[in-house]
Amino acid sequence: MKIAIMQPYLFPYIGYFQLIAAVDVFVLYDDVHYIKKGWINRNRILLNGAEHTFTLPCLSVSQNKLIKDIEVDWSSREIGKVVATMETAYRKAPFFEEVIPLVKEVLMDQASTSIADVAATSIKQVCSYLNIKTTMKNSSTGGYGNAHLHRGERIVDIVLQEKGDRYLNAIGGLELYRKDHFAEHGIILSFLNPLPEVYPQPSPQFTPWLSIIDVLMYNDKETVSKLLTSYELL
Repeated sequence: MKIAIMQPYLFPYIGYFQLIAAVDVFVLYDDVHYIKKGWINRNRILLNGAEHTFTLPCLSVSQNKLIKDIEVDWSSREIGKVVATMETAYRKAPFFEEVIPLVKEVLMDQASTSIADVAATSIKQVCSYLNIKTTMKNSSTGGYGNAHLHRGERIVDIVLQEKGDRYLNAIGGLELYRKDHFAEHGIILSFLNPLPEVYPQPSPQFTPWLSIIDVLMYNDKETVSKLLTSYELL
């Protein structure tokens, strides 16, 4: 049983979805501290041939709060501007008509108050669009009862509770986790490293690792499914 655990990010890059598609159970780590200037409520798209960062405004943002306790500021005019920017950026993209309803549904669904819920919805909607069937759970509601444990110990405990024998982590965790520590608990630890792939963009120079929105706007589902397997395990 392969397990992965990641904070919920807003329309994350393709490597995030490679990780989801590579495992049996994916846990959205929503009861850990919010990270300022991270990817929880913002990401990057291509606007007029250049990289552009969009941000979903939130209330009382603090690194002392858990992700699940950060609320989206639905009263902000910035949300409308974000949606308008998406339309401007991708109106001429080949798959705009298929993808923009998905994006709007996430960015304009005021039924979700927490950024954790909005980010999770963005991830689940993309998974549905790409027919990724991985089981998803939230760490806050999964019944793990281990929020008191230190980072590495908690990860191990979640994997064991899910009956996992393999844990896949994003490549960014290479400096954080040790394979021998996981092996002591009968778990094989691997790091997923996305391989660079180039697809058509309306700019003279390809800009990699943008939000999955960019990938979906310029590629059909079959092509994106192939891109989901373009990685190496370290």
